[in-house]
Amino acid sequence: MKVRETSAAAGTGSGAVDAFIAGLKHPRKAEIEAVRAVILSVSPAISEEIKWNSPGFRTTESFATVNLRATDGLQFVFHLGAKVRQDLPEIKIADPAGLMKWLAKDRALVTVGAGPEFAANQAALRKIVRAWIKHV
Repeated sequence: MKVRETSAAAGTGSGAVDAFIAGLKHPRKAEIEAVRAVILSVSPAISEEIKWNSPGFRTTESFATVNLRATDGLQFVFHLGAKVRQDLPEIKIADPAGLMKWLAKDRALVTVGAGPEFAANQAALRKIVRAWIKHV
């Protein structure tokens, strides 16, 4: 799948993410590269960015950031922007694969694993992304 270019601005768009990943030394680099296509395939409204010195995804607002501190499997922090939004009701998302650990009513740590586990969890990740972006 071709990754969309969204902006020429530093830190925003596939070019910025390509450059960031090219210099990245991380044991889950292959999964990070693969997951870009998975998430971008969910909706044409999704674009990429570098947020908090890590690859991230957005629609009208940032909603997911790769957790580069995790090295044994690929993890994301799903959120609704940089600040906790007290005005929102609690988000409820079906998670039959058990990938989500809720950190707050509007934030979750999503673990998709590595290797075969990562491959097996891609469909569940797509469903989580599809449900999450409805709240952004």
